[in-house]
Amino acid sequence: MDSNVINPIANNTLMGVITAYVQRLHENPLNLIVLMIDIAIVVFLFTKLFKIVKDSRAWQLLKGICFLIIAMAISSLLNLNILNYILTSFVTYGTVFVVLFQPELRRSLEELGSNKLTRFFGIDKDIETKTKEEIYKIAIATFELSSEKTGALIVMERDIEIKDIIASGVEMDAEISPQLLVNIFVPKTPLHDGAVVISGGRIKAAACMLPLAGDKDIARELGTRHRAAIGISKESDAIAIVVSEETGKVSIAKDGTLIADVKEEALKKILIKNLITKKKIEAKKLRRNIVKIPKAEDK
Repeated sequence: MDSNVINPIANNTLMGVITAYVQRLHENPLNLIVLMIDIAIVVFLFTKLFKIVKDSRAWQLLKGICFLIIAMAISSLLNLNILNYILTSFVTYGTVFVVLFQPELRRSLEELGSNKLTRFFGIDKDIETKTKEEIYKIAIATFELSSEKTGALIVMERDIEIKDIIASGVEMDAEISPQLLVNIFVPKTPLHDGAVVISGGRIKAAACMLPLAGDKDIARELGTRHRAAIGISKESDAIAIVVSEETGKVSIAKDGTLIADVKEEALKKILIKNLITKKKIEAKKLRRNIVKIPKAEDK
């Protein structure tokens, strides 16, 4: 068959590009130099892109998009035409709008790229106990700051990594203690302005910059800390604790919603529910979904 008939169709796909290169190499071996330059540029660009997004929330977003593309390919192979049409339309037309205009949907894509699906066996008792101790330490520090009307903002990372937020502050990687948290937010000290980020049971950084929620998302009487707390809770699944320097009241931001005037016991319960209980429930569901080998019937 004439190659000129093949090329217009094939060139629309990756396989078509490869076929065209093979044909050109067959015609003129010197085209190998062009091929090597082409590959080198592509590798360079992908390497740079990987370095840029690797330590940011964009990495989870990228993995979420890849998950959709793989699902689209599988649905095509299995001839699941309706599902394939929906996924193809979303990947083709919807992803740009999700990235630019819809933080909630963008966060869902990030969650697809997180490691939640791999947690088949949940958290063991030691980790549960340790996390609960950390929650009590954070609560002690929060209400000591509240009693002194010292403004504070503490962000607790969950499934979606916020390494770009951590990188915006001063790295600490310190053990959680009430004394350290209180000292960080002492007015006019170098680290008091900004947020503390807690990740993996440690204080990862202080003086971190957070995205601010828009005016429509927050009452006018609330300040920048509350706006930042709502902002990070919309952009990720993190939980943010705010202490007002004007009233000393404690608030919690979760999923873009602010829970105001939270008492100490309520704070502990909310954190335990979202940092421990939620993981245990998810782990139980995942374990139940593991396919069990049926027992052989007695003959």
